[in-house]
Order: sequence, then structure tokens, then C-alpha cells
Amino acid sequence: MQRTRLYDTHVKLGARLVPFAGYEMPVQYEGPLEEHATVRQAAGLFDIDHMGQLIVEGPDALDFLQYMCTSDIGALREWEAGYSLLCYADGGVVDDIFVYRLPEYYYVVVNAANLKKDVQWLKAHTPGFDVTVTDVSEETYLLAFQGPKAQEVLQRITDVDLSQLEYHFSTRGKVAGVDALIGSTGYTGEYGYELYFDANHAETVWNAILEAGKPDGVKPIGLAARDSLRFEPCLPLYGHELGPDITPLEAGLGFFVKTDKGDFVGRDALLKQRLEQPPRKLVCLEMIDKGVPREHYEVVADGQSGFVTSGMFAPTVGAYVAMALLPREVAEIGREVDVMIRGKAKKAKIVKRPFYTPAYRR
Repeated sequence: MQRTRLYDTHVKLGARLVPFAGYEMPVQYEGPLEEHATVRQAAGLFDIDHMGQLIVEGPDALDFLQYMCTSDIGALREWEAGYSLLCYADGGVVDDIFVYRLPEYYYVVVNAANLKKDVQWLKAHTPGFDVTVTDVSEETYLLAFQGPKAQEVLQRITDVDLSQLEYHFSTRGKVAGVDALIGSTGYTGEYGYELYFDANHAETVWNAILEAGKPDGVKPIGLAARDSLRFEPCLPLYGHELGPDITPLEAGLGFFVKTDKGDFVGRDALLKQRLEQPPRKLVCLEMIDKGVPREHYEVVADGQSGFVTSGMFAPTVGAYVAMALLPREVAEIGREVDVMIRGKAKKAKIVKRPFYTPAYRR
């Protein structure tokens, strides 16, 4: 089991640590509900150094990423960051990723549990391209700082004018005196930042942000609240809403599948599915009966069956809700369905997506 460089810091802060993607990670500090509210109302700091970072460079770097990714990487402006997916030939998802177009190379951020697989997948497709793929995860540290007060607080310890940094763009500057790549990206439904810097300075940057934000109620946030925060705006989680057996189109991510850009891995299968319509659709459920709709629970509608991909109490919404993958023909808003909870059918209703409107869509 690996530990991030902030492991001892988390222990001192009283974090409850659990195994996650091969790491011992903080699942909570004072409690998931309190931490969730901190991010929605102020700002929270996340240790997400278990995530992977890759550098893709060389004369054919763009052509290579265009072939490997579903989105149009060529449409990214310099310093821009874009969400994309790596797919298998049958349209199933290898991983969902973020690609930063930096002046010297492309910087790719991948999910923790998929790092080794993603590196192997990308390198297996490099023949024929003048490109190199380098895993820089070990020497790079990644923190996320999210919430409505994130910009105000971070501005106190950086030399970058954050008001000039557009959403989903990046820049280089100093944070607490440490050189960093600052991305205006995140995974909570709030505006905020993801900070990439030399791993030797993890404690310096972490402590500086918490100290700068202390008057504003900034606190460290664990994985439990990170999950509920991403869940409310219906941001997908690999292994739940995405996977080898769930395509981007079934998951409602068709916007990130550009079948008109030219060939890419999985294009034919996804184009076929787009033309014929996906057999399944990701929907949002709100419980009518009392019950918690947990992952993998069966969902029945008019004799047809699907399953819950993620389900929990949504703190901001104040309701037990779920995302579920259902056959397309029964996946319309307003339909009542049965969620099978411990062998008993509990009523729920398909509702409009998302449960919580993220800051960048308001």
C-alpha cells in the first residue's frame, strides 16, 4: 500500500485513512457532511496525489492524441484543458482523462487506479507516431482547491492574477513560493483549481493554503465528500458511470465524442451506436419510498432491468438519489421505477439531470 507525501500530515489532522487505488488516503477528517458543506459554502483542499500525470510530446503528439482520444484535441487552444476519453475498439471506456495543451507538450491527467493500464495502452499505440509518453506521476504532486472562496484565498499566496485565468485554462506561476502549473479545473461542481508542482514541496503548499484560508473556513476534505460533491452535479466516476462495458454515449457524454474529426480508436463502434441510438441511457433517480439506492442495486421499469451506478444521500439536495443505467425505451423523465433494496421494491422517479447545477452552468 502506497502513501502520499502528506500521509503524516493527514494523521496529525485526525483523518480516517482507507485503502484507495493502491494508496492509504483520507476518507474524512471531521465528517463527510460537514466537509461537503465546506466546499459548497467556502472552499476545501483535497490531496489527490494518487492521480496520474503523463507528458505526451514529439512531432506527432497532436496526431497521436487525436487518434487515441474521443474529443477534438486539435481544438484546444494553448494552455487550455479539455475533458476526453480513451476508448477500446468496441466503444467501451479505457479511462476518462484531462488533456492540457501546454506550449512544450501535452499534459494528460488520468485516474489513479488506471495509471498503469493507461500508460501501457498509450504506449502500445505509439508505433507509427513520432511521440513519447512519459509517466511523471512520482515526481509531481497534485492538490485540488475547490469552492466559491477558492480564488480569493489562493490569490493571497500566488503571483498569478487568477481573475485573468479562464475556466478550463491553465498557467504557470508560484504558489507559496513554489513553481506550479495552475489549472482552473476541478471535480466538485464548484469553481476552483488543480495545482501541479514538485512533490518535494507538498507540505509547504498544503499548509500555506490552509493557513491562508483559515479566516474563511477553508478545511481539508476527504474522499467521501469528494464523491458526494462530484455526484450531485452528475460528474462521472470511472468504474461507476464509465467502464469497459459502458460507452460514453450511454453515459450521456456524447458531446466529448467527435466522430467527425477523423479516425480514432473506437470511432466506428461509437458512430454505429450514435446512428442506431445507444441501447441504454444514464438517468437520475430520486427516491419516493424510504431507502438508500446503492451501487449495483437492480432497477426495474415495465419489466425491464437496469442498475444503479452511484447512489447516496445528496447533502445539498437533501434527498436520497442515484444515477442508474436503464434500457433506453424506459428511460424517460417522470417515469416511476422500482429500486430493489434488500429484496424489496422501493419506488423512485426518473428526474431531470443534474441534481445540483454546477457553478459554471448557472
